[in-house]
Amino acid sequence: MNKRNYTMMCDFYELTMANGYFEGNLKDQICYFDVFFRTIPDQGGFAICAGLEQVIDYIQNLQFSEEDIHFLRSKKIFSAAFLSYLQSFHFTGDIYAIPEGTPIFPNEAIMTIKSKAIEAQFMETYILTELNHQSLIATKANRIVRAANNRSVSEFGSRRAHGAEAAILGSRAAYIAGCSGTSCTYSGKEFNIPVIGTMAHSWVQMFEDELLAFKKYCEIYPNSAILLVDTYNVVKSGIPNAIQAFNEVLKPLGKRPAGIRLDSGDIAYLSKKAREMLDEAGYQDCKIFASNSLDEHIIRDILFQDAKIDSFGVGERLITSKSNPVFDGVYKLVAIENDKKEIIPKIKVSENIGKITTPHYKKVYRLYDKENNKAIADYICLHDEKIEENKALELFDPNAVWKRKTIADFVAKELQVPIFLNGQLVYQCPSTEKIRAYCLAQIDTLWQEVTRFESPHRYYVDLSQKLWDIKNAMLRR
Repeated sequence: MNKRNYTMMCDFYELTMANGYFEGNLKDQICYFDVFFRTIPDQGGFAICAGLEQVIDYIQNLQFSEEDIHFLRSKKIFSAAFLSYLQSFHFTGDIYAIPEGTPIFPNEAIMTIKSKAIEAQFMETYILTELNHQSLIATKANRIVRAANNRSVSEFGSRRAHGAEAAILGSRAAYIAGCSGTSCTYSGKEFNIPVIGTMAHSWVQMFEDELLAFKKYCEIYPNSAILLVDTYNVVKSGIPNAIQAFNEVLKPLGKRPAGIRLDSGDIAYLSKKAREMLDEAGYQDCKIFASNSLDEHIIRDILFQDAKIDSFGVGERLITSKSNPVFDGVYKLVAIENDKKEIIPKIKVSENIGKITTPHYKKVYRLYDKENNKAIADYICLHDEKIEENKALELFDPNAVWKRKTIADFVAKELQVPIFLNGQLVYQCPSTEKIRAYCLAQIDTLWQEVTRFESPHRYYVDLSQKLWDIKNAMLRR
């Protein structure tokens, strides 16, 4: 996967516009683009940023092959000079981005690209593809992990994903967001994620009877035997046969069973029956795993019904974010430089208020309460503005400017970090494990009112007065 050349994974208009910039003497125009999103999936309180590592790989490997150039020449709309220019095309600009695993909110820049017009415009599709997909899956996965209430959740969705790479990178995003492992072996190898898997119903069906299937599995895997008990009848055969296999194979070896798995039926009821039967047989330490089209709402409901589940495997509704399958990240021009290298803000105006962009070259701060380290708000300002932590700061809602609040005793942290400077990579990607730990720590800085599932508190993303004045003046003009 990592060796594939994704240079041509772009929308065709990016090439027609690039040719236009080239022919119109705009190819060296310095411009600024922001990547941001407009709405949080599932009407949640926050999203999680993911996909930066793959964007970095893409940018480092940007290169048009002779085959690519030949294909574009066949379209007969690109100039010969432009096609010659593409033969040595590479990124030469700056990129700043919010690190993976960071909670993010609508209308703040996840990534800012400063570069020549052709370069910045050309990368739009791939950057959005990676950030949108992985941020979506990470956000969904974390909702499921939080619903499980400290029980482990494994990602089981490869066979329901929208293609192999969606499965592999979706598994990565899910692990970043708090899943404990994956069934996707490729992801385990590529990203050092714990891989998890036992048996399918076909294992049980392959043998003359269920008991023989269970005994054989215990013989082969005496240290990690997890038996799937719902092929025929959970209460009447599955659990009794599992207990018998444990007694006849594991007990003589001095081994304990790892668990049983439920994959169908009324999970809450069956888990309680299973717990009773296992405890009565002396297997109080035998874990009960559950799968079968689960999501955060089902998990929360069955736990409310006192289901005796120790761990969940979640597939299709996680890997596709079935309840909200689109992350609406966008890529918008916010400024250009003139001949004097002055930054000229640009704005997109729409009758749909949600589609009006915030102009200018900006930076994003997260403000934390100094006493409890909880996030108070995010603050977007001009790139050259500075926050003085020893002075009170007035915040206001940019959509309701009369709502104002003054804060003191806070810590301001700039969210974006440099990734590329003058085309050179200056950022070292953390391991997947470190990103995961960082993500969970950052979520702990959010108030519970922001993280709740139903009607979460709207976390404030405010503009500085100076930035708001510029935006408002542009709208008036």
